[in-house]
Amino acid sequence: MPEKSDAQALHAGAKRQGKIPAGLHLIATPIGAARDITLHALDLLAGADMLLAEDTRSLRRLMEIHGIALGDRHILPYHDHNGAQMRPRIMAALGAGKSVVYAAEAGTPMVADPGYQLARATIAEGHALHSAPGPSAVLAALTLSGLPSDRFCFMGFLPSQTGARRQVLHEAAAIPATLIFYESPKRIHRMLGELCEVLGRDRQAALCRELTKMHQEVLRMPLGEMADALADRNLKGEIVLLVDRATEKPASAEDLDRALDDALARLSLKQAVAHVAADLGLPRRQVYQAALARTARKDDPS
Repeated sequence: MPEKSDAQALHAGAKRQGKIPAGLHLIATPIGAARDITLHALDLLAGADMLLAEDTRSLRRLMEIHGIALGDRHILPYHDHNGAQMRPRIMAALGAGKSVVYAAEAGTPMVADPGYQLARATIAEGHALHSAPGPSAVLAALTLSGLPSDRFCFMGFLPSQTGARRQVLHEAAAIPATLIFYESPKRIHRMLGELCEVLGRDRQAALCRELTKMHQEVLRMPLGEMADALADRNLKGEIVLLVDRATEKPASAEDLDRALDDALARLSLKQAVAHVAADLGLPRRQVYQAALARTARKDDPS
């Protein structure tokens, strides 16, 4: 009989003993539908000595829905504004061998939420860190987008300052992966305009709104069409915007000529062919034949 995995053992132990191992447990919470919570996460909520939440009301409601009693415990707030004050208290609990659960407001901890510094402090203090996987707006949107999923880059929220936003978008334009952004409904029109200017109106995109909720909506179209289609709409709810990678244009004959001119001026024929083929993404045989043709033209002045 195969051995149980660590996750299976942890889950079984929590159900049997009502307690969970010491350390900080990061749990993912639903991004919409309350039933998306995992059984593992419910076991951790039931057995933890200390409960932390980015939004205490959201976690309390989630526990009520699933029948998880607080008992004599309290849900303590942990967010960007009180993190520095709360971390010493949390580290003291971990140092005393307590089990602590941290729940993001929605989705997976440390993805655009304050859990990052808490996890780093836990590691730095030498305490155990556990993660219970679950709902994620990033992955849910990627699976619905219809865009390539072999490579993707999570960009989070863009900076609020115009200059910084443009810089991030210019850097993102060359990333060979599906780009995934979070954005507020209040700024989505501005963002679509900026994306059209920097990345081009023809890039394929998908806008996912209110994922797993009653009014879920997914739009799939080029950026320019999307900006036009949404121009007069007042969107509401959480938004994930995905943009396809740039479509590389094949190198033209002029591009090949210029690259060979430069390479042959400083490299041997063999080295120049290898360099240009790699730089332009062309077959080495094609580049070699073009190099020979250029050499022949120069040797025959007529």
